[in-house]
Amino acid sequence: MALHEDHEPDTHDKRDFELYCPKRKQESTEKSEHTAAATADLSPKLAVDGHQDETPSEKKFSKAAKEHKVPEDLDKILENKVMQTTLGLHYVKMSVVEMTCLDGADEEGIVSKSVSSHSDLIPGVYEGGMKIWECTYDLIRYFSEAEIQFTNKTVLDLGCGAGLLGIVALRGGAEKVHFQDYNSTVIDKITLPNVVANSVHEGQRMGSGDDSKACKPPSKKPRKAECSSDTLAKCRFFSGEWSEVSQLLLSSSKPFSKYDIILTSETIYNPDYYGALHNTLAQLLDKNGRVYLASKVIYFGVGGGIYDFEKFIEERNVFRSSIVKVINKGLQRCIMEMAFKDSS
Repeated sequence: MALHEDHEPDTHDKRDFELYCPKRKQESTEKSEHTAAATADLSPKLAVDGHQDETPSEKKFSKAAKEHKVPEDLDKILENKVMQTTLGLHYVKMSVVEMTCLDGADEEGIVSKSVSSHSDLIPGVYEGGMKIWECTYDLIRYFSEAEIQFTNKTVLDLGCGAGLLGIVALRGGAEKVHFQDYNSTVIDKITLPNVVANSVHEGQRMGSGDDSKACKPPSKKPRKAECSSDTLAKCRFFSGEWSEVSQLLLSSSKPFSKYDIILTSETIYNPDYYGALHNTLAQLLDKNGRVYLASKVIYFGVGGGIYDFEKFIEERNVFRSSIVKVINKGLQRCIMEMAFKDSS
């Protein structure tokens, strides 16, 4: 590993105001053609059973699911990575990853396309996974405040990006944690290195406050640690569109147990995605499981937000939901808990 910095995420990782102002978000209105549009009007039964017809739009933007294997050489994963820390969690510096990808390390070409289009979101191409968005930190803090228990749970970090939510679940003793992001580049260049960096130092627990300097950064040359292999054995990594990943999991010959907990942050910025997200949650959540979803109250320009999604849930009549926390600092944000209506 190269350099290590120990501070809160830089402004590159938290420029939410650029994304959510009307001018920036106007670039994202094209996402109405996303695959979620095809499933927005499904009945609750179809949403749970997963029987649905594809529209031409869904086929156009559908991204095939792929499971990513963990390389045997864990040191190689962290080679030349610049690491930062926040809330006691280690993560790769996004700007350095972007520079590396611009030099040809990005097979999807999402970085060059994002730069050339001056947009953080490109429908069917790049869904923002190379940034750590504000609500991720809200949800991490909520885990501690509400004493959410991950011990022996199966957990899915949906739309994982940096994977910090899943990493917290691992540190909390989860039995299995799966990570999903739309882009394979995000999984390979960001999520997987972050999980490795944190599993090597898993003895260091997440801090309860905002002072990231309380956590010692990873050593410059971390040794292959037995705990890394043990921790990574609990993990699986997937890229692709939500419905495609659901199909891969449910039809796989590998043993699969539905998730006790699904974690997701800033995935309801566009109402056209609600159907696909709702169906995925309905298909993959255990009958007595819980979903913890973090979101801004409203995403200007596209019209998504926590209360619109809450109304969507009520109309589908599959889940019950409640707003368990409201954050009024900056743009108002919320955390929602969801469970099946007939769950205990």
